[in-house]
Amino acid sequence: MTSTKTYGLVLTAFGAAIIAVLAQITIPLPLVPITGQTLAIGLIVTILGLKYGTLSVLVYCLLGAIGLPVFTGMSGGLSILVGPTGGYIIGFIPTALFMGWYLNKFGYTYIHGLIANVSGMMITLAFGTIWLKFVADMSLYAAFMAGAAPFILLEMMKGVIAAWVGILVRHRLLNANLLKLV
Repeated sequence: MTSTKTYGLVLTAFGAAIIAVLAQITIPLPLVPITGQTLAIGLIVTILGLKYGTLSVLVYCLLGAIGLPVFTGMSGGLSILVGPTGGYIIGFIPTALFMGWYLNKFGYTYIHGLIANVSGMMITLAFGTIWLKFVADMSLYAAFMAGAAPFILLEMMKGVIAAWVGILVRHRLLNANLLKLV
């Protein structure tokens, strides 16, 4: 039993670490930067599934919330979560829950991975846009134009990549007996 718990902790920590590393890939824009975070969320949940994928996202968010520099630009702290980009980070949690639930229900195939990842990217954008509206005191239209519209195509492309790579890696790890989802 202890080895099962330890294995789950290692998977969760590994997932959170991958998200933290990919979060450092960034292209700065005036209000909301383009980052590798959403790609990382998609990859981790697609590879690890609902339980460990979502736990990885929760750990990542908590590590950043307590001040560890895991968010974009080696930043962390509650000020990030209550700032203009906080809604995107908070949105990672329902994104992971939805993606993991969807993949568990419909199967870990490329088509379902694609649906889960693209939908997940849109969930993150929706949370971020609504948050941006309130934090930056913008109209919903202005928040959408600043915080979602410029990213929709890019997020869809990240969803395609996360689905393709995630499903491929998941199947290879399972086939090689290197991933045991308990």
